[in-house]
Amino acid sequence: MTLVELAKNVYWVGVIDWDLRDFHGYETRRGTTYNAYLIIDEKTALVDTVKYQFKTMLVENVQEIINPEKLDYVIVNHVEIDHSGSLSHIIDSAKNATILCSPRGKDGIKKYYGADGWSFQTVKTGDELTLGKKTLKFVEAPMLHWPDSMFTYLKEERILMPNDAFGQHLATSQRFDDEVDQGVLMDEAAKYYANILMPFASLIIKKIEELPTLGVQPMIIAPSHGVIWRGNPEKIVKAYLEWSNGEAKKKAVIVYDTMWGSTQKMAYAISDAMAKQGVEVYLLHLRKTDLSEILKEILDAKAVIIGSATLNNFALPAVDGFLNYVAGLRPKGKIWASFGSYGWGGGAVRAINKRLSESGFEVLEPSLQVQYAPSHEELRKCREFGEKIAEQMKS
Repeated sequence: MTLVELAKNVYWVGVIDWDLRDFHGYETRRGTTYNAYLIIDEKTALVDTVKYQFKTMLVENVQEIINPEKLDYVIVNHVEIDHSGSLSHIIDSAKNATILCSPRGKDGIKKYYGADGWSFQTVKTGDELTLGKKTLKFVEAPMLHWPDSMFTYLKEERILMPNDAFGQHLATSQRFDDEVDQGVLMDEAAKYYANILMPFASLIIKKIEELPTLGVQPMIIAPSHGVIWRGNPEKIVKAYLEWSNGEAKKKAVIVYDTMWGSTQKMAYAISDAMAKQGVEVYLLHLRKTDLSEILKEILDAKAVIIGSATLNNFALPAVDGFLNYVAGLRPKGKIWASFGSYGWGGGAVRAINKRLSESGFEVLEPSLQVQYAPSHEELRKCREFGEKIAEQMKS
């Protein structure tokens, strides 16, 4: 391992997962990292572990700096197994270490690992741990993004280790934000937020506002996935506030599936009309685009327009899957609209609108439907439909 020091006696000891391409359904085309941090003082602390498959690498990384037997504390910010999976392996070496976690974290660790004979100390917001010259402060962060989640703050160096907050799925040999392409970095940060943290937007705003009142004002933000924010940590905090507040651009995302091309023709006509109105448009075929990429584009879009052919009186399966996915993530501040084609009985548009309404999204009416293939006159109505939505986006 190339020794990576965040501050004096504060080290990155995580691993890079170059090969990961699927993270429980989230496409990770650039891989990821599992970050862990080692703090050396009169007492030593390891903050988070890594995915089980990399347990040996984690121990080897720690050994380059200190004998793992000398670890005094292992801090578990979050029980999800990509961060706690090698905990048992670490405790096998650090038999005298105390595990620090939230009360719910302790419950989760015992459920996953049994934890017979392990030493625990639970912490709550405001609790501190003195290692010697260095002091750790703990902040509970329930539902960011599990009930057990918490942040660890190294006070003297002003390093915030917030686990899954402010991260990205990005495998790179560089460890810091100021060493990587900013377009790639923010693209992956947006995708991460949209697919993991979006449902908790109101909690994110409250937590960001709470941190300064607790004396947490980081100069470095060291998440558990991706690169570490040292050059401009305010950049990711500002982005999280914008995303959580539902700030949107003059942008529309049209997602659709088609059977014999009729819905596709409608989608292209709507897209063309909106683009002529100065709207930034993304036209995404649901069976050819990963859902995580679609949600990244929806994150800062003002309008989401959903199209489907009718199959057995319902929308096509890919559209139904998208509606399930987006309902759980609950994007804020969007205009929702639907369109589609049918052969005889119809039903796709009705099903889309019903599901959107049940999810708490307000649907722009009337929707647009075409029987069989769209005629020239019906394509003109598609363009008018796009123009109408573009006009709505101005308000």
